[in-house]
Amino acid sequence: QEQLVESGGGLVQPGGSLLLTCTASGFNLDRYGIGWFRQAPGKKREGVSCISGIHERSKYYADSVRGRFTVTREWHQNTAYLKMDNLKSEDSAVYYCATEEIGHCSSNWTFGWGFRFRTQGTQVTVSS
Repeated sequence: QEQLVESGGGLVQPGGSLLLTCTASGFNLDRYGIGWFRQAPGKKREGVSCISGIHERSKYYADSVRGRFTVTREWHQNTAYLKMDNLKSEDSAVYYCATEEIGHCSSNWTFGWGFRFRTQGTQVTVSS
């Protein structure tokens, strides 16, 4: 059975850091692109970062997080990470990881097009 799960969310003060983990089981994550998305109450889903599959290995970030967030993945370990530093209150949201079938981060990745969303997400709250 294929499963994808995020973990690592929580409550953190402004300026703090969190490490989100996306773990797959039942399938090989290496060939998939991985997108990190977030959605705050009353707002549209927003693309945060995308890392392509093993054949491309490219990384992309939304302007709102570039320089503060870092996306990585462990090849052959079915795991991807989103390290979030210098967190701000506006980063508060439910964060999701999603898979992209052909391993590519397209020019429209921020919209989530082509991604499969199949997780519950993990809550990130940035507050003092």
